[in-house]
Amino acid sequence: MKAILMTAAGSPDVLQSREIPLPELPSAHHVRVKLAAAGINPLDTKLRTKPAYYPDKLPAILGCDGAGIVDAIGTAVTRFTVGDAVYFCNGGIGDEPGCYAEYTNVHEDYCALKPANLSLHESAALPLVLITVWEALIERVNLQAKQTILIHAAAGGVGHIAVQLAHHLGAHVAVTVSDDKKAGLVQGLGAEKIINYRGQDFVREALVWTADRGVDVVFDTVGGEVFLRSLNAARIGGKVVSLLSTPLSLADTQLARLRNLSLCYELMLTPQIMHLHDERIRQRKILEQGARLIEAGKLGVLVNRMLPLKDAAQAHRLIEQGGITGKVVLVMD
Repeated sequence: MKAILMTAAGSPDVLQSREIPLPELPSAHHVRVKLAAAGINPLDTKLRTKPAYYPDKLPAILGCDGAGIVDAIGTAVTRFTVGDAVYFCNGGIGDEPGCYAEYTNVHEDYCALKPANLSLHESAALPLVLITVWEALIERVNLQAKQTILIHAAAGGVGHIAVQLAHHLGAHVAVTVSDDKKAGLVQGLGAEKIINYRGQDFVREALVWTADRGVDVVFDTVGGEVFLRSLNAARIGGKVVSLLSTPLSLADTQLARLRNLSLCYELMLTPQIMHLHDERIRQRKILEQGARLIEAGKLGVLVNRMLPLKDAAQAHRLIEQGGITGKVVLVMD
């Protein structure tokens, strides 16, 4: 089969197309999936430049997100049959092969049936961002109806899903974007307050929007200075959840303490990194719940670009340029 191997840490040029053997099922509980598409995430580009989790296991096949058709099943598999259309987040961080390939193996407990009203290509764009947003907004900060939330980089892969889920939960949604086109996109997804961060101070705009109270929740997908400034956009006793490592100075922690803020972090890879089987089942159930919302018309995914598998390096360059709305997907056919 064809696969894209990360041959070393480095630039996108380390992603090389190779012919490798078809994977054999590693256990009686695994299924083999003939992949139709693999979602590209910023995580992939970071692991390409610095394989943080398994640096000694190169070459590796990147790509956590995949969707395809079950091609073979282990003797103990009960949840799927050959021919089922599935989507999942699995592998791709170095411990086991990811989805930049024509076939991959997945434990049956980590697979979900794809949303019936999405193509396999669209479904491949969803797992990591859907689980990330679900865990951040529902499990970390317990976002409630009528609360206010500020979502940074709202037109991006994570952001545009966050806007929809927050709107579905009944929250009032403010967002930061960089241009009018992105503003129109997120407004159509349910954002009420649009802040163009290139020309507006998001802290001041959030305070004006909330009559100087501050938002109940800030969802930080950017990190750095944006995260630190967000401490002043949240209300007293509010919550800030970030996807990034955020080194805090003593002054920053004192500010957060003074404002009685709850600081939360979200890394959806934790169950995979730490081999937490039950937690991975919980994440699969998020995909199943998400599929029901998608089938009900409550959530959708924007696929910005579809590229053939051989163009994985180009896909990484697009992600690293920044400013992409929605998701980039590699297709196998």
